[in-house]
Amino acid sequence: MIKEIYFSGFRNLKDKKVKLSRGFNLIYGQNAQGKTSFMEAVYFGATGKSFRTKKNSEMINYDVNDAKVFIKLEDMSNYSINLFKDEKKYYKNGEKIKYIDYIGDILAVSFIPEDVELVMGNPSIRRTFFNYEISQINRTYLEAIVNYEKILKVRNKYLKEKKIEDSMFEIYNEKYVELCAKILLIRNEYINELNNILDKNYKELFNEEHTLVLKYENFMKLKEFEDIEKLKNEIREFLKSKQNSDLLVGFSNYGIHKDEYIFELNNKNARYYSSQGEKKSIVFVLKISEIELIENKFNKKPIFLMDDITSFFDNFRKNQIINYFLEKEIQCFLTSTEDLKIVGKKYIVDGGVINEEFI
Repeated sequence: MIKEIYFSGFRNLKDKKVKLSRGFNLIYGQNAQGKTSFMEAVYFGATGKSFRTKKNSEMINYDVNDAKVFIKLEDMSNYSINLFKDEKKYYKNGEKIKYIDYIGDILAVSFIPEDVELVMGNPSIRRTFFNYEISQINRTYLEAIVNYEKILKVRNKYLKEKKIEDSMFEIYNEKYVELCAKILLIRNEYINELNNILDKNYKELFNEEHTLVLKYENFMKLKEFEDIEKLKNEIREFLKSKQNSDLLVGFSNYGIHKDEYIFELNNKNARYYSSQGEKKSIVFVLKISEIELIENKFNKKPIFLMDDITSFFDNFRKNQIINYFLEKEIQCFLTSTEDLKIVGKKYIVDGGVINEEFI
């Protein structure tokens, strides 16, 4: 759990060191005062990424050249990021490290209004989301995804230049096959484990008569997965059969970058057939199911961040959710325009200034 956070030059927030609660941390105030920025700073410090933007410049206050976020955990270890417009520098206990070594130490799950796009949006949104979530808990997957992106670029270059007879193409193509197989297996295992929890949580929190399933639709439409060697042979033959098609378009039209994840509520694609309220509920259940998966596999509790809880759920559902996290004893960060009557620390945000409210 995070004991304290310090940030400077971050968004519209005034430089501040904040001591945090092990349980609930309520961040409230009027709109456009910096509540979400405070929560974003926590998430950014924990994960090295923002849930709002991919642009460094948008997180840096316009009056300064860089921003800093420093996090101290209860075990006194610390993590920090120095953010510039064109780079990020990561540190653990004062020692500079690579991003790949930063991610995964502090596990975090966030829930923001824009997350409904996980159901409604295009497949790339879901792929990006699950790539990160799996990477948080599986270093092998993270390394495979990073390497896959590099190999994909090279493979595309050879296809565009029509150089598939080049011996180097065969080398890169074989690596492409290996990475596809490894990633397919890890994704399939993750989704199977998540599905064991997903439907149960939807029934308990929202509607006991509904059935929720997350389907993983891979680029080869495989329903069953064999051992990795057999899978590599299948992928190799499949890609060979599609080679002329790839040459025609000049890029790799088949691979794990084309996979899809589909939420089905009562055997219907939620993207097209579920109501707005049901879509919000699906995303929320996805997030808490990830928390349970992390707990079950690693006996470790991630932090949970939820932006604007009052706009998502009515009072009954809101209280159910708060009680859920009370029972789980998870460190939570909630933003709201009103004071929720919960036990924990409360921070009032006004014009980027954060002050703890003492009860």
